[in-house]
Amino acid sequence: MKFVLIGVLTTLLTITGCGEKRSPLESALYNQAGDRIGTVTLTEQPGGVEVKVKAEGLEAGPHGIHIHEFPKCEGPDFKSAGNHFNPTQKKHGLMNQKGAHVGDLPNIDAESSGMADAKLMLPEATLKDGQTSLLRKEGTSVVIHSGPDDGMSQPAGDSGDRVACAEITLNSEKAKASDPTELNKKQEK
Repeated sequence: MKFVLIGVLTTLLTITGCGEKRSPLESALYNQAGDRIGTVTLTEQPGGVEVKVKAEGLEAGPHGIHIHEFPKCEGPDFKSAGNHFNPTQKKHGLMNQKGAHVGDLPNIDAESSGMADAKLMLPEATLKDGQTSLLRKEGTSVVIHSGPDDGMSQPAGDSGDRVACAEITLNSEKAKASDPTELNKKQEK
């Protein structure tokens, strides 16, 4: 009986631990035309989830960036990503006293060259199991908008069109690349 129980526990631990590398988790970032323009890397930290964004080809200036509720990045409008990730049912905006959504992030800035390189934090999110997990159900997505998020307007900060998207799933590694232009270079050959 003792050996059967040990065998069952070992099997359960093996099943739950196999193939689920949750942190760091890297996803490809695509523009409205379907071109790969960068990467988003999520890392579980003691204070939430760190979000590193590396992108090229953005308009110079500030851009709103949010976690959205579905892991679907169908261009050109990325509406398939759904609304902001808001499992705690709060109002939008980092400056909103009744907010913010779990998926609300500070704006990122693109240089005059169109490059953006940012490190942000999602203090209420996790990559582990739970209500605020970015990997719950099928997963979520990261969406970059054409303009800045004003931090208050409902429901999405008046940040304009969705111009880039990255799916956050356990299968994100399939599209992994360290160089945002790697896919474009392969297509040119």
